[in-house]
Order: sequence, then C-alpha cells, then structure tokens
Amino acid sequence: MSAHEQPATDMSPEEFRRQGYQVVDWIADYLAHPERYPVLARTEPGVLRRALPAEPPAQGEPMAAILADFTRHIIPGITHWNHPAFFAYFAISGSAAGILGELLSAALNVNGMLWKTSPAATELEEVALDWLRQMVGLPPQFGIIMDTASVASLCAIAAAREAAGDAVRRDGMAGGPRLRLYTSEQAHSSIEKAAITLGLGQQGVRKIPVDAEFQMDPAALAQAITEDRRAGWRPFCVVATVGTTSTTSVDPVPAIAEVCAREGLWLHVDGAYAGMAAVASEFRWALNGCERADSVVINPHKWLFTPIDCSAFYCRHAAVLRRAFSLVPEYLRTAEAEQAAVRDFMDYGIQLGRRFRALKLWMVIRYFGGEGLAARIREHIRLGHLFASWVDAHPDFERLAPTPFSVVCFRARPTDLPVGPEEERDAYFDALNQRLLDAVNATGRAYLSHTRLRGRFALRLAVGNLRTTEAHVQTAWDLLQEHAARLHAAGRGGAQEKAEAPWKG
Repeated sequence: MSAHEQPATDMSPEEFRRQGYQVVDWIADYLAHPERYPVLARTEPGVLRRALPAEPPAQGEPMAAILADFTRHIIPGITHWNHPAFFAYFAISGSAAGILGELLSAALNVNGMLWKTSPAATELEEVALDWLRQMVGLPPQFGIIMDTASVASLCAIAAAREAAGDAVRRDGMAGGPRLRLYTSEQAHSSIEKAAITLGLGQQGVRKIPVDAEFQMDPAALAQAITEDRRAGWRPFCVVATVGTTSTTSVDPVPAIAEVCAREGLWLHVDGAYAGMAAVASEFRWALNGCERADSVVINPHKWLFTPIDCSAFYCRHAAVLRRAFSLVPEYLRTAEAEQAAVRDFMDYGIQLGRRFRALKLWMVIRYFGGEGLAARIREHIRLGHLFASWVDAHPDFERLAPTPFSVVCFRARPTDLPVGPEEERDAYFDALNQRLLDAVNATGRAYLSHTRLRGRFALRLAVGNLRTTEAHVQTAWDLLQEHAARLHAAGRGGAQEKAEAPWKG
C-alpha cells in the first residue's frame, strides 16, 4: 500500500447485502430444520483449537471463507440451545423476532449508558419493562435491563447493603458489622457468589432449610434471624426464589415478606425462571407476595423467547439502588440528568457500557402479544405435566419433586431389584441414572441435565423451547424407557451374584 493509498473502511454495502442474505438464509434454514443437528455437541476438548490457526491472519480473508469455516468448524462444536429437543437446564430459545431485534441492535451499536448517548435506547427500555411488568402483574416501580439474573441479584444485594447504612460504600466492609444474608438451601449459586463478590463472604450467607416441596421454611428463617442477632450478626437481606433451579419450587413469598417487614430486612425475589409463568393469568399466583418485595428479577431470555442475554430487574427503591452505584465524573455529566428530566441507566448498576437489549424484548412482545406469549407458556406447562404423568404411570420410574411448571425431576427406579439395604439400592439407582443420562444425550436426539435431591441423582427434563412439540417430548420419553431397560438388564448381568445384589456389580 502506497503512502497515499487509504485502506477500505469496511465491507461495501453491496457485499454486505450479498453476505447478509446468505446469513439470513442460513438462519432461516437452521430454525426450520434444527433436528438435522445433534442437540449435544459431539466433540472432544481441544478439537476446535487444533482446527484453527494458532496465529491471527495478517491479511483480511473473504467473508465466504469465514462463513465456510463457521459451518465446517464452529457448528460441530455447538450445543444447540435453540433445538426443540433441548430439555437441559432451562430450555431457552431465541425467537425469530428476537433474532431480528438482536441484528438491528448490533447494526445500531449504541451504548445506552446515558439518556443522551441514545435517548431511544433508554426510553424504549422504560416502555418495554413497563409492558412486561404489567403482563406479569407487578406494581409500578423502577425497572432496568441487566445481562443476567446473577448480576441483577448482585445489584439487589448491594442495594440492600446500602439500605442497611453503615457507610459501606465510603469506608468498605473492614471494621463494619458482620452482615448476614438469608436464602434457601435450593437457591441459585449466584446468590452465594454475589455475597463473595460484595465482601460478605460465604460465612455471611445462611441457608435456610426447605420443606417436603423444596420451599423455604419461613419459621426456620425467623428463628435463624433471631439466633444471628443474639450472636452478633446484623441481618440485612433475604433472597426468596420463584422457580428454584433444581426443582422450580416457589418459596412462600407472602410469609417471607411478613418476616422481612417485621425484622426490617430487604426482600429480593429471584424469579428468573418461573416469574415468566405469570404472563399466563392462571399462573399469576407464582408472583404472589412479590408486590411487597423490595426488588425482583425475571428473565425474558429464559422463558419469553428473547435471545440471551436479557434480564428484567425491578426495584421499589430506585433512589437506594442509585445511591449504591452512582458515580458521575465530569465527562459523563449532562444537563438533562442534572435537571432530573431523565434517568441515566449507568447510575443503577455496575456497568457503564450498556447494549440496546430493549429492542429485541420490545420486538418479541409486539410480535407475539401478551396472549400469544401466554399461550406458548401454557403449552410448555401442559407438556411438562404430560411428561410427569408418564413418569407417574410407569412402574420403573418415579418423580422426585412436584412439577408446578414445565420442569420434571425424576429417575429410573426398576421394581425388580431384590430387597437390600436402602443406601445400596440408592447407589445402584444413582449409577443407573447417570448412565441413562449419558446414553440418552449421546443419541443426539434429546439433551437432559441432572441435579441431586436429598442425596439422590435426579434427571431433569425442562420444556421451554418455542419450537418444542409433544412429539419431541414423546421421543425423549421413548429414549429414556428404551435405554433404562437396556442398561438395567446389562447392569444385572448374567451372574447369580449380580442377580441377587446388582448394586455390587
């Protein structure tokens, strides 16, 4: 390149249009025929790294070659969360409307840190979150979009710490009171991580026992608070869960709210999964008591068909949240904010840079409408209950937790096992179900995950993908029955010793 020759600034509009059409065609084909891919990636550690050059290219490469490598090397290493037979964890899915919203957001590439840096980004976020709030029945309050519920819960706990006083923002935790946070034994790990990040430490988290349905025990909570005050701790926050990760149980938020009101504690509700069920009016009960919570998080990217990431965080005390995080250097000051005419979202969390996530959420809500979203959630819950009924009716399977929504916790438990010590039988069932999980997932036709409930290995089937039908659920059930029978027969073997005590084999 000569001294006077200027490099091309970017891909030309003509080439972008040509390559863009190809990408959109690929996406449309992918969404139309996801079953052509195995749900769980069939690869080994390091395969992709070895397939790609160790050094970056010195010269630019044609987009056609890049897209060819995307198909050849990247796709084989993808676990397809958008596959209708993805039943692991929480079965998220990105709708076409949400994907288009993500595309437009990337094209605009705005940073919504201040109202002034893109007024529409801030105001659309306010509109979309207020629509969502109305759809799930929460009272009017401040809302902000965060990337994940983990970060939203961290910000909620930081606000609770700020509300407790003690000048922690200025002086730090050293020398201050021993603050204690309460949550259930079934709470998401992000709550404990938030406590670690905020300087509370793991000792600053007290986990409250749960009842037979895996719900926090309010009486045990009240007793723990009393004990801690006597021991010199300063209780400041309770985190309740609406839809726990393992079982989707719903903590008794109204009773927990009573305890928090009596004790003067901040109540945060992690409704990342089940909060979205409230879009369907008959499941509005899931958020009962949340009108009294100080903060709530629900996840459109879990069960509202919005591409990850997009979490909706609501707080009844916007001033406290702002006090916990606002730090405005001169170069970020604006006349609009100084006059309190607008809110700058950078003041309400840890991030300065903020993606235009509201666009995809707004487009999803508009495309489906409240009734359309509710209908799809109802169908997922129907499919979850249908699968639970198959488990209940089968003599060699059992459910290990209630199924309030669309997640089923269960295990294979063959009835032809000889009588023996219960702990040895459970050890056999644990090993059998681990092998069953691996066998079903290895087929590529379904993908399930697991948890442990009261020490027992439990399989989890989570329905939540936009494109999942009864046929996909039936396929998963057929695979489970087929492989459970095969593995149990193989596990018993042919030897008399194994026939008498198969857990010893």
